[in-house]
Amino acid sequence: MQSLMSLINQLLEKVLITLMAAIVVVVTWQVFSRFILQSPSSYTEELARFLLIWIGVLGAAYAYKNKAHLGLDILVERIPEQSKWPVLVLIELLVIVFAASILVYGGSLLVWMTLDLNQISASLEIKVGLVYSVLPLSGVLILMYCVTNISKILAEKGAA
Repeated sequence: MQSLMSLINQLLEKVLITLMAAIVVVVTWQVFSRFILQSPSSYTEELARFLLIWIGVLGAAYAYKNKAHLGLDILVERIPEQSKWPVLVLIELLVIVFAASILVYGGSLLVWMTLDLNQISASLEIKVGLVYSVLPLSGVLILMYCVTNISKILAEKGAA
């Protein structure tokens, strides 16, 4: 399980790096073509928007993995160390409920609905459902990180 998670983490990092590089190139080309060539590219604005969606949503999963999300931990910090584990597990369970219901289930419904309606983007002429597919993907990643976090919390509780 540990090696699988390590592989997923490395893949996620590489995908995010690639997406960031791509958005820099796309936006640079948009600025260059608009102001230097005086002929703006027709697809770059839409591509940059889609890349930003993927970076934002996949970046949220990556931030969750690294515990880099903003959070209110005022109450958790006031709990004695030996009593924190139930609260930390509860927090992870609440994140599981959110990720499973909103990102995985709701995101999947959105993807299937847009694919079923055959919604096509204006400039790139790709199916919008492919853009939205990042929602259930990110939800699954967050679920996997939650399970990993819960197992770490319980292992630390057992070791203490």
